[in-house]
Amino acid sequence: MGPEGWTPRGAHRETFDGPGLDPGTWLPHYLPAWSSRDASAATYEVRESCLHLWIPPDQGLWCHPDHQPPLRVSGVQSGNHSGPVGSTRAQQPYREGLTVREEQQPLAGWLVGPGELSTRLRMSVSPRSMAALWLVGIEDVPERSAEICVVEVFGSAVVPGQGAAVGVGLHPFRDPAVTEDFAAVRRPLDVGSWHTYAVRWSADGATFLVDGEAVRRCARPPTYPMQLMVAVFDFPGSAAPGDEAVPELWVDEISWVPWTG
Repeated sequence: MGPEGWTPRGAHRETFDGPGLDPGTWLPHYLPAWSSRDASAATYEVRESCLHLWIPPDQGLWCHPDHQPPLRVSGVQSGNHSGPVGSTRAQQPYREGLTVREEQQPLAGWLVGPGELSTRLRMSVSPRSMAALWLVGIEDVPERSAEICVVEVFGSAVVPGQGAAVGVGLHPFRDPAVTEDFAAVRRPLDVGSWHTYAVRWSADGATFLVDGEAVRRCARPPTYPMQLMVAVFDFPGSAAPGDEAVPELWVDEISWVPWTG
């Protein structure tokens, strides 16, 4: 099976109630085509109806030494594919000329289209880390590559007692039909507590919500099939002396209802 013809599934709610991740829905690796499954494996557990991602101190760097600055990631994604080793065909290349190091089998685990996607999650991040949940085009052709960012929080943008800057919006990447439209919206919330982050979108526009309140709107979002990406990141080069905090992300549920307008 190739990526051609992949289509969104019907309304779905992921509550992480099983003993582990459903391998038909989730891949516990971060963009493994540019590295390998072994070198991109997430540190995670599914327990008490929750997906828990974290980065222990001994977890290796992702795509080292090619990716700069140094980066560590624990992430899961709901789609995956690539061309053969040595080709340039794979998802979300981080620089020009990048080639596939390990060919990937196609996974169309959970693809979504226009509608409402909502998640309930909490995180623990420090100035050297961040956590995010976003949607990206499946890249069956390179132009279908835009991103809808549902929530992105850098620990450096968290002020204890004063809230956090929550990143939401659109990134076009290689899609000429989408305009860069992203901003970090300051909200008076404790990201270490449970909050709901959502996006409602159609061809007309995308509305981003935090705890049910609209915080931002963007025009002309992508409407082709998209996969989910959920990850926590660590930036060792940004670590201040004594900052050995382990970044963590807990996801209670994710739900999607297709647009019926």
